[in-house]
Amino acid sequence: MQNTVLILGASGKIGSHAAEVFWNAGWTVRRYKRGTDMTAAAAGVDVIINGLNPPAYRNWAEAIPAVTQQVIAAAQASGATVVIPGNIYNFGNQPGTLDENTAQTANTRKGQIRVDMEKAYRQSGVQTIILRAGNFVDPNGNRDFMSMLAMREIDKGKITATGDPNAMQAYAYVPDWARAALALAEKRETLTQFEDIPFPGHSFTTYQLRDTVATATGRKITVSRFPWWLMTLCAPFWELAREMREMRYLYSMPHRIDGTKFSRMLPGFRSTDLQDVMLTGLPADINPDKVMRPRRQTVITQ
Repeated sequence: MQNTVLILGASGKIGSHAAEVFWNAGWTVRRYKRGTDMTAAAAGVDVIINGLNPPAYRNWAEAIPAVTQQVIAAAQASGATVVIPGNIYNFGNQPGTLDENTAQTANTRKGQIRVDMEKAYRQSGVQTIILRAGNFVDPNGNRDFMSMLAMREIDKGKITATGDPNAMQAYAYVPDWARAALALAEKRETLTQFEDIPFPGHSFTTYQLRDTVATATGRKITVSRFPWWLMTLCAPFWELAREMREMRYLYSMPHRIDGTKFSRMLPGFRSTDLQDVMLTGLPADINPDKVMRPRRQTVITQ
């Protein structure tokens, strides 16, 4: 019998790629329409991909718990497994290698909200897969880390450093994350009720990103600093600036995500080549004949 997945946030980074990957694998794909009855939309589905996230960190304190209760209720009614793109906010300021055993000592309001969210799923009885990742890199842009931050001035020959350019940072190529979510969903019957699975993705520094882009394009690329002073100036009247400032520490916190558990659960999983991921944010008109860009299969989803 054909499996069915309900995609929450189908137009976003996570949802759009998850819809494509599940459709290609032969699943029936449903897209949730915001504001409608989620429990009704989830009737008869096998898996729910929770790609819903308030844009620009808007009203997290109320929006995240509300969505969490909606998803839990829908999953309890349908018996569906929930897959969630976790992040590292839960861990607070803990440099080093992060894994499923890292203490969740959130040092920010948003981090604590994520800790509470995961606790709610754990206590709900709903089978839940937290596929925890670093900065998301989307080949379609879609307000990802590259388009919004690192490559924001690449047309001027600049890579933007949001923190220490020598700090190792964890990144997740969204199509890879979606493929991993599919693989885990297809073996859900062998998993425990609550799985916290670190997604290793790739790790690199801003300086390594600069060097890769310079080599690929044949251009001189410099590193500029993100204007945090402007975020401070705008914080009193701009919510996004306030929320970004809270997470500033992450960009100077050297870290990577351990892949031991992931490799044990999905042996043989092959990630997209590191260079392709690092060059994803380049506009097509920047020396495209010298840039190796990831190939993607275009599929019309229902």
